[in-house]
Amino acid sequence: MTVKRLDPSHVTEYRNLMLDAFELHPDAFISSHAERAALPLSAWEARLKQEPQAHDLVLGAFSDGQLAGVVGLSFETRQKARHKAHLVGMYVPAGFRRHGLGRELVQAALGEARSRPGVRLVQLMVTHGNHAARALYEQCGFVQYGLEPFAVAVGDNFVSKVHMWCDLDAK
Repeated sequence: MTVKRLDPSHVTEYRNLMLDAFELHPDAFISSHAERAALPLSAWEARLKQEPQAHDLVLGAFSDGQLAGVVGLSFETRQKARHKAHLVGMYVPAGFRRHGLGRELVQAALGEARSRPGVRLVQLMVTHGNHAARALYEQCGFVQYGLEPFAVAVGDNFVSKVHMWCDLDAK
């Protein structure tokens, strides 16, 4: 397995993987499958631009040339919040789980955040009750700082989100 930053040449594979994620796990993401499927390919490509200080970047894990998982980072651009990044869009399909791939992706994302001048912490949200994901994030140095009830509407139901953060100077 190799982890590397995705570029526009990966857009179709990235889009397909994430659309599967939105469809299979609607409680895990704030965006819906319908919202993301309606986006033009150019919107997906924009997240994969290779600018050195890009606002967004996506890392992909590859197994035998196949995209086997992704994680995104979104960097704050507002002056008073530039010390923060957000880990977003983490997804490893079922066939690739339980091989340490998620941990590699999160660690690579934290490494990218550490390499960005001025970034001190990474925040994320994880669905309350997703014990496997939460345990992974805790192993990587994240700690809970809040719980948002009714955070995401999924059909007629609601799920809560656990807010977590990682101090980049601590690990």
